[in-house]
Amino acid sequence: MAIVCLILGLMLAVQFRSNEKSPRNLSSDRWTEITVQLENLQRERDFLAEEVLSLRGKLENAASNQRGDAIKALNEELTKTNMAAGLVAAQGKGIILTLAEDPSLYLVSDVELLNVVNELWAAGAEAISINGHRLIANSEIRYAGTAILVNVNNIVSPFVINAIGDPGILESSLKMKRGWLEILQNRGVQAQIQHSELIEVPAYKGSMKFQYAQMVQSS
Repeated sequence: MAIVCLILGLMLAVQFRSNEKSPRNLSSDRWTEITVQLENLQRERDFLAEEVLSLRGKLENAASNQRGDAIKALNEELTKTNMAAGLVAAQGKGIILTLAEDPSLYLVSDVELLNVVNELWAAGAEAISINGHRLIANSEIRYAGTAILVNVNNIVSPFVINAIGDPGILESSLKMKRGWLEILQNRGVQAQIQHSELIEVPAYKGSMKFQYAQMVQSS
């Protein structure tokens, strides 16, 4: 467009110069013809100038939309990453498993609790919490003296495990023969499974420190 406008300008300049060198006694028809040509050239130049402005505006809008789409895609990817890392609260259908121990009969160990959770992960659970504490990749379920710790938080019976996922598959996984839930029930632990269309799992609230692991820079 800029090149076309430049050419039109040069045409106008050439036209004016040729007119200056031409005899002064041009006929009225010739003057009329020149005037019409100039007016046509000016109209074409104005039209092309408006077209340039219109195209420039469309280009800016397209660039803005592309930036907006890119930002939207990045935000969606960030949300998924935070969800996978357990850094944001999650909700969805799933099950609530409640394990109530009888101290006079049997106490649930940290290993048994961890194995029950692993069965839920293996069944496709997407988010899990125990007594309101979110489990993530580096979460700990372990003994500290006589207490069970989850993410350095002391938990006691009853153990309420919220798991987001397909309720039927999660329950079937827990109720499989010779599974950990059956073992605990045989030892006197009361177990209750409840389906829910809206399970809520809070965000992970502990600290995340990486002293040795570093992100690999891709090429």
